[in-house]
Amino acid sequence: MIRAEKLTYDYERLDEEGNVESKKRAVDHVDLHIRPGKFIAILGHNGSGKSTLAKHINAILTPTEGTLWVDGMDTKEEDKLWDIRQDAGMVFQNPDNQIIGTIVEEDVGFGPENLGVPTDEIWRRVEESLDAVGMLKYRHHSPNKLSGGQKQRVAIAGVMAMHPRCIVLDEPTAMLDPVGRKSVIRTAQKLNREEGITIILITHYMEEVVEADHVFVMDEGKVVMQGNPKEIFSQVEALKKLRLDVPQATLLAYELQKRGLPLPDGILSIEELVDELCQLKSKM
Repeated sequence: MIRAEKLTYDYERLDEEGNVESKKRAVDHVDLHIRPGKFIAILGHNGSGKSTLAKHINAILTPTEGTLWVDGMDTKEEDKLWDIRQDAGMVFQNPDNQIIGTIVEEDVGFGPENLGVPTDEIWRRVEESLDAVGMLKYRHHSPNKLSGGQKQRVAIAGVMAMHPRCIVLDEPTAMLDPVGRKSVIRTAQKLNREEGITIILITHYMEEVVEADHVFVMDEGKVVMQGNPKEIFSQVEALKKLRLDVPQATLLAYELQKRGLPLPDGILSIEELVDELCQLKSKM
């Protein structure tokens, strides 16, 4: 679905005459291979390059060097731009920047309308997309009267209505409370499992990625770690050096390990920790 080879991007600072004054490398020779239908998480502290990488997947940015393909299409080919953006939709961290309609259903239908989709098909897509994110009963509401989590689900529905094969979520829960965060992540997981949509989640909330198929960790524009969640979160000290947290259950298990309890690495949830502790108790 997504393939990057030696992907590099430099932000340029121009002087008053429009000449390049300085450059800052945000993404540095990244190789990436993401298969269709997977739930992928990309982690990294602020400034690690993860959001810059996300903008390449939607062709908002194009590489300074290297190549990124979306479903076989090179993002540098201008004639493929709309096809790429239809295949790989993007949801940003502030839904207010993405919602433009005064009524929920009109906002969700805006994208398909711009693609020239027939009217009957637009309304069918609006209904199925709102239903998929659990917002169908709000179709006649004003987005301004919705909570942050509800607005974000409407933004996701708007992307879904364009029938993408992949949705990139760039820190979609950064501005939400815990309830809103859980709601948005559950929606993303549901779309991945039930609709087969490839999900690429950019986040710094560790609990949001424990059910991902694969995790990429970025630092200073490079992919420095990758693996499944257990493999990544087993490396607590390495993550700390990268200024990243781990799930609370993982951290508690790690501290108990240091105090002599023979717990396995990579415990991701409270339920898993309780189960391991009960097994240890039964052996005593």
